[in-house]
Amino acid sequence: MKTKLPLIGVRVIDFGQQIAGPAVAMILADLGATVIHIEPPQGPQWDHPANAILNRNKSTLRLDLKSPKGLVEALTLIEHADVVLENFRPNVMKRLGIDFAKLRETRPELITLSMPGFASNDQLRSQWKATEAIVNATSGAFTDMGFNRILMGLNPSFSPLSLGSSYATTLATSSVVMSLLAREKTGRGDSIEVPLAAALMEGLSYNSVVIEDLPQRYLTMRELEIEHRKVNNLEMDLSYQDLQEYLDPFYRTYKCSDGRFFYVVCPSHRNHARRCLQALGLYEELLSDGLPEVNDLHLPIEEWDGETSIGVYPLPKKWADIISNKMKKVFLTKTSEQWGTIFGEGQIPGAPHRTTQEWVNSQHCVASGLIVEVNDPQYGLMKQPGPIAWLEESVEQMLTPKPRKEVDFSQAMAQLVDIIDSQVITRPVGNQIQPINNSAWLDGVRILDLTNVIAGPHSTAFLGRFGAEVIKLDPVTPLYDPLIGTLFTFQTNLGKKSVLVDITMSEGREIFERLVKSVDVVVINAPERQMEQLGLDNDSLQAINPGVLFCRLDCLGGPKRGPKTDYIGYDDIIQANSGIMSRFGGIQTPEEHAHLGTLDVNCGFAGGLGMVVALYNKQKHGQTSRARTSLSAVTNLVQIKFAFDYEGRAPFNEASGREALGNDVYSHFYHTRNGFIFIDSNESELAKLETISGLSGIANTENISEFLTERFSQDSSENWAEVLQSADIAAAKPMGIEQLRDLYTRDADGTVGLDRGSYAFSVYDNHPSGHRVTIIDQYAIRPTEARILAIESTERFGHSTQTVLEGLGYNSAEVQSMIDRKIAATGWGREFLPS
Repeated sequence: MKTKLPLIGVRVIDFGQQIAGPAVAMILADLGATVIHIEPPQGPQWDHPANAILNRNKSTLRLDLKSPKGLVEALTLIEHADVVLENFRPNVMKRLGIDFAKLRETRPELITLSMPGFASNDQLRSQWKATEAIVNATSGAFTDMGFNRILMGLNPSFSPLSLGSSYATTLATSSVVMSLLAREKTGRGDSIEVPLAAALMEGLSYNSVVIEDLPQRYLTMRELEIEHRKVNNLEMDLSYQDLQEYLDPFYRTYKCSDGRFFYVVCPSHRNHARRCLQALGLYEELLSDGLPEVNDLHLPIEEWDGETSIGVYPLPKKWADIISNKMKKVFLTKTSEQWGTIFGEGQIPGAPHRTTQEWVNSQHCVASGLIVEVNDPQYGLMKQPGPIAWLEESVEQMLTPKPRKEVDFSQAMAQLVDIIDSQVITRPVGNQIQPINNSAWLDGVRILDLTNVIAGPHSTAFLGRFGAEVIKLDPVTPLYDPLIGTLFTFQTNLGKKSVLVDITMSEGREIFERLVKSVDVVVINAPERQMEQLGLDNDSLQAINPGVLFCRLDCLGGPKRGPKTDYIGYDDIIQANSGIMSRFGGIQTPEEHAHLGTLDVNCGFAGGLGMVVALYNKQKHGQTSRARTSLSAVTNLVQIKFAFDYEGRAPFNEASGREALGNDVYSHFYHTRNGFIFIDSNESELAKLETISGLSGIANTENISEFLTERFSQDSSENWAEVLQSADIAAAKPMGIEQLRDLYTRDADGTVGLDRGSYAFSVYDNHPSGHRVTIIDQYAIRPTEARILAIESTERFGHSTQTVLEGLGYNSAEVQSMIDRKIAATGWGREFLPS
């Protein structure tokens, strides 16, 4: 008997256009919700093949909301819905006659979701025409493009990825499911806002964090070169080829015998770097060359027993040059595909660079369900991204999505009525609906976190703001060096209780089992092959705690097994393999997409989504689930404008390469008298552009690019932005994250910046690390009724070992004995962040 999809019975009215709103409804529909998608009479605002993906599993209805009949029909649909969502500018829906606040006064069980480009309480920007590119330009996504672009003197840069929409999609979908979960207990829905700009800032959180007085050991060769050039007033003019020599040998691209490229990602992990060198036949040779070994990387660097070590990132230039020169020669002996197999089978993080077209059509994506086939009425048999998050028990239904279908009003109503007539209400209704109590959606939920690096731990840190209690369990002896193992935790371990235990020993295993018995969810990021040996397979976990939920994130996993399912990897592996790096830097000069955690953070949000879907499924349907997502699944979301194929598809020639400064001449960066302006217009707005002072004549010019280049150079960025925005043309002066921090940072005050517009940072003078730290607030999800918590700063590894173990029933003497025998520990070193 098939397991039901978790959101069966949930009814959604989707007014979304472009990407973010429809994508939320798409994921809800993929998970079983019944979705009616509303289009304007003339069809979608955005005429793009991606609409076939975004509207799969939906019924599409054209309504004229400006007509009395269309408005009445829309309100009638909403009366029969659980969730209604939109992604227009603030108050647009209200002006059309659909007032979410009033609707919830009469139906408090209704859940509403708004996804404006900028926050409704952003007094400066809320009414701007906030396209994807404008949100990116205003939020630092085009100016803080990483050390490579700084050293090449490229600022601003451009990326065609749907960054803001992809982060907002996973965040907003999670918020809807959490509201559904809370509604099962209270009967109340909620009114939620998720601004794209705030979601983007949370997605870029690892790029905006500032740790003052950071020890020099954590600075890469690129950072040191940037500082050197600034101090000596030297130009930032490195070529792509010269730049490669500033990259760590375990974190760079190599050319192979087939003329194609391979990306190695083995920094900071002693075992991965060693396996890499052994696979290349270089390990013994380097040992004989005197490559040193440091036993404890968590000691202050002045106490090391060698100048560097395998597993240190970044390596000093001397050893980086020696190792990379040897590696370059070896990589030329095999093809990129051969190296891909060697690394994958050898459990070494690395992957061949490929294009998005190759990714979508790859054997692995098709076999694993990362790509599915849908027979679309317009494009025919179409390869589309598979699920973004899924439950293992119901993948079969998720791998056969239905194509979008046009319906009329009576057909749409019939669908909703059929669902209502067949469902069993399990939540409080009528007089039983509870009053607003300002509780958090996940109050009382306990999570055991076994994850590492970014994606996994970010998934649980994400849920902390909603009331979840997270216990972070790590080994007594760390596998990663302090840069990845500790520095990243300033973000990934927010609000968690840190416990260090060796679960390979019998007493440590007993601690692990007691922890499993005490929680609602267990989460890990690891390939499937490790589950049984770790005791995390379903039978083992259920034997310990019947009904406990489980979530797993990995790199290349999909709903089904594929050739690369058990390959390990990181964000950069998928960037290389899925075409992001080839698009960002160019096929012959592939380059890492600049933002640290580009995919990692969104995989974390998708993992959080998986966990709350499992919690809802248990609460609503009484089913115990194993939730899943992967870096590969979320790369398809961020590339949703490109990640598809069908017979007759236009060439995969979207904007790419480091010289690209926009999508086309209408959507582009232009020099102004004092900087840059980004305009995100299109040919249909020529008549409107013609009326703007300074742009008269544009409708009759043969060369738009030359015309705009000449005209924009005659005035300042600020003046052009004001003139264009006043004419309702999408435009903005680009802003950097440093500028945003200067404008929108406050001392940490125990609150979340929900009331502070689109941008909010907090500075922690008394951070547990001893450093002064500035971090973006956890502020993108903004419910009206539920409470969002300002969670505590990351504590030192092992800080809560004693407290948590005593809470499990061990007395203080037993805990101390386990610490003495290294079964448990209260730290990885003397310092929080080793100096």
